[in-house]
Amino acid sequence: MIKKTIPLLLLSMTLSLTNAEAQSRARDFGVKPGVFKTGKFNAITDVPGVKIGHVTKIEGEDMRTGVTAIVPHGGNIFRNKVPAAVFVGNGFGKLAGVTQIMELGNIETPVILTNTMSVAAALDALITYTLSQPGNENVASVNGVVGETNDSGLNNIKARYVKPEDVLKAIESAKSGPVEEGGVGAGTGTICFGYKGGIGTSSRVLPESLGGYTVGVIVQSNYGGILDIDGIKAGEMLENYSFRKNILQDVDGSCMMVVITDAPVTARNLERIAKRAFMGMARTGGIASNGSGDYVIAMSVAPENLLDESKPFYTPKELQNDSMSPLFMATIEATEEALLNSLFAAKTIKGINNKEVQRLPVEKIIK
Repeated sequence: MIKKTIPLLLLSMTLSLTNAEAQSRARDFGVKPGVFKTGKFNAITDVPGVKIGHVTKIEGEDMRTGVTAIVPHGGNIFRNKVPAAVFVGNGFGKLAGVTQIMELGNIETPVILTNTMSVAAALDALITYTLSQPGNENVASVNGVVGETNDSGLNNIKARYVKPEDVLKAIESAKSGPVEEGGVGAGTGTICFGYKGGIGTSSRVLPESLGGYTVGVIVQSNYGGILDIDGIKAGEMLENYSFRKNILQDVDGSCMMVVITDAPVTARNLERIAKRAFMGMARTGGIASNGSGDYVIAMSVAPENLLDESKPFYTPKELQNDSMSPLFMATIEATEEALLNSLFAAKTIKGINNKEVQRLPVEKIIK
């Protein structure tokens, strides 16, 4: 029995390693951070009404960039604004629209992720998109929300390849269901912990006894530190981590995290949720370095809490503070897994100046 079992086990391990490139998410390899259950797609799109769209731009030797659009609900977002908050982990970034979110506690456009030099193009597109919506003909002020990370390690960022039409295409193509991850959209040219980073997503669904709410997270990973995979010191084991040789090594770059829930909360508690997402980033080994713009945007799409400014009063529902802790934990878990998924899903890529960034060596980690 033992003689038969061992070869079968070795065969199983060999197949797992051989197919590692084909597998694309942390859970495919048994990495399951946290204790709460995931949603059907283990993605931010498990939150009702949320849609994600990507435009990936890979061409020639130096175009390695793109756009990711996050559409929080299917209505007119300007007329049905979304309660929102922002937490700044480290402010070396160009997050457009942040002051109005902090002042008014809401978002009135889709949220766009792209590269640092393409924020202006994305804002231009968000203005065009908003003005084109029926009922917005007389709008004279648009607070577009655009997050970014710097993908110049692989992309000719100064060429500003992302155009407004790319952003509009990402919004128009946004859909529910499974979300493509890794080196796609805004994650096409990003680097994380010295390996290929990208877009990642995950979700958690609370048990009915804790409200049954869903928390979804999507990330754009482009940061450094000492990689930790669900408690395993992977960066140290792989001998690839920031400052290993006492020099700056792939530590700057930024990380954008977007959290959406259907729980009925407003800006005050959304800010508290956003702070917990940053704890999820810390669990992966991120250090929020001096030159890293690390931001969290948190939103609630509970229908009863969307803002209709044509009405004289805003009367939202708000969970008691004592009910927030499960949402906090769900946010930490989903953020950690989304960041890991961005690494597990990414593939080796070569970009500007013939620089090649390797995928995460999953085979070594499995062993």
